[in-house]
Parts: sequence; C-alpha cells; structure tokens
Amino acid sequence: MIKTAVLGATGYAGIELVRLLTNHSEAGIEILGSHSFAGQKISDVYQNFNHILEKECEELDLQKAAKCDVAFTALPHGASKTVIPSLLDAGLKVIDLSGDYRYDDVKVYEEWYGEKHSSPELLKESVYGLPELHRDKIKKARLIGNPGCYTTCSILGAAPLLANKVAETKNIIIDAKSGVTGAGRGLKLQNSFCECTENTKAYNIAKHRHTSEIEQELSNIAGENIMLSFTPHLIPQKRGILATIYVNLNCPSSTEELTEMYKEYYKDEFFVRVKEAGNLPETKHVAGSNFVDIGICYDQRLQRAVVVSTLDNIVKGAAGQAVQNMNLLFGLDEKTGLSNPGFYL
Repeated sequence: MIKTAVLGATGYAGIELVRLLTNHSEAGIEILGSHSFAGQKISDVYQNFNHILEKECEELDLQKAAKCDVAFTALPHGASKTVIPSLLDAGLKVIDLSGDYRYDDVKVYEEWYGEKHSSPELLKESVYGLPELHRDKIKKARLIGNPGCYTTCSILGAAPLLANKVAETKNIIIDAKSGVTGAGRGLKLQNSFCECTENTKAYNIAKHRHTSEIEQELSNIAGENIMLSFTPHLIPQKRGILATIYVNLNCPSSTEELTEMYKEYYKDEFFVRVKEAGNLPETKHVAGSNFVDIGICYDQRLQRAVVVSTLDNIVKGAAGQAVQNMNLLFGLDEKTGLSNPGFYL
C-alpha cells in the first residue's frame, strides 16, 4: 500500500485529491495536512466524508511525513517551494499541485510569478507532470510539477497540430473559460455567488501566469519558441474548463482529416477522448472525471483549425492528474482509481 501525505488537504484541489485517494485500491492516506483546520476531523470540515474518513487534519510534521512514500503538496503558489526541499531530503517523492516546479527556466517562473525561486536547482530535475507528453520521465522522477487546469486543457488541445507540423506557429489564440472552483476556496468578493451568478467575465488578459506554461510546453513540441494569446474567463458554474483554440494551418485540410490526425496522436491515451467529426465536447461530459474531451472543426475560408478542449479543472486539471502521476511513479496502471465516468448531471 502506498502511504500518502496530502498537504493542503482542505482546499478544493486538496479535498478532491482526498476523495479520489479514499477509493484508490493501492494507496492510503497517512497525513491530512491543514494549517487552518489542524485538530479537526476532515469529516467535520467536509461532512460528505462522514462514515468514510474520520481522520484528523494536522500541521506538517517532517518526522511523521518521512514515513510516507509520497507527498502531494496542494499548497498556494510560493508556499510549496518552502517545504518541498525538506520533503525530498526526507526521502519522499513529491507531486506538487502549485506552479512552483513546472518550469524549465527559473527566469520564466520569476518573471511571471514576480518572486525569486528559493530552490531553482530543483527545477533542473522536476518533471512536468503531463502524462500524455512526459510519461517515461515521470516514471523515473522524484519531483513532479503537476500541471494546472487551463494549461492541461490548452496544451493537449493544440499539441497534435504542432507535433504534425501543420500549424502556423504565429497568432495562436486560446479563449478559455473556467468554473469558479478554479479560483480556489479562499474568500474573495469577486468569487462570491452574487458576483458570479448570471455573469461571465474575462480577466488577466495578456498576463495570466498559465500563458507562460502553455508556451513552454507547446514550444517544446514545436521545436521553436512560441508566443500566443491566452484569455481566461470566469463562468457561473462550479466545475469545468472549456478552451477554444484557434490555429492557422500551413496547408488546406478538412474537419475529417484533422479529426483522424487527433485520433492517431491520442490513440493510446485512455484519458483523451477525441470526438467524431462534427461533434464537440461539453463540460458536463467530463465533470467529475479524469477525461479530456477534444473536438476539431476546420474553417475552410480562413484555413484555420478550431479546436475545442474540455476537462474538469479539479480532477484532470489538478487532483486526478496528480493521482495519475502517482500511479506512474509507483508502477501501477495509470487508470487505477480514475476510470469512473463523469457526473453528467
């Protein structure tokens, strides 16, 4: 049995991770780390865990954590990098759900996050935890930078076009929309019910941090430096990311031809479902699941591919992907604990 520690267990990504791990056949939760709710049972903080998990939340104790096999750090950006070096020194594998260890270049992190990285040497060994692109590296790693929701949705949506060299790499545009859980559990006026319901708004135009993460991975796929436009929107629902990606092509194509290209690229990927030509994904088809659904249309007038990609932002966009990475790290079938269908309703 894999012994796990979940640090930041009471945030939205953390508690989704706890939910997934309680039904995982090969993993058990040893530590529920929470500064805000230390000493309280998780079933009191989240009462859906009554009769299922009665474990108390606790402050981080490195000596106790050292008895675990893997730590999930579902902590705010900036906080993870203060504890991860000690966890690694204690012999744990670490899967970090923040942005602190997702970057190849420390300068890019410091530019987009506006602070110095306290352990830049670890960026040289951390692996970007997108299994569909980095599976072999993930299996050998001790530190995983678990990708975020917008980035996973956008990267997987655009990757086949760049890998097959049919994309013009200039003027890629990603228009993405997220449910409110993507903003975390913290109390913020702009995320309150009255501010969000019956409202859709764009935010952080041309400066959202995930832009740099998407550019890094798509540049690696394309073999050249890519800059793109990424605009996130907040929509009045709890779960879900839907990204519409516009990519000009360097040769004529068709919806059917592009669909077959995507099917071939993802033919061995259980968690990526390519829709049939003429069908497009919806967030309700993936909510509660670890699946990414992708649909493609060809705009003949503009010689442009329009790709629609969707996932659950706190499952495949956070906790589910973290469990998928854990499965790879410990030699399990990566579907273990994750093959359930979505909620739909």
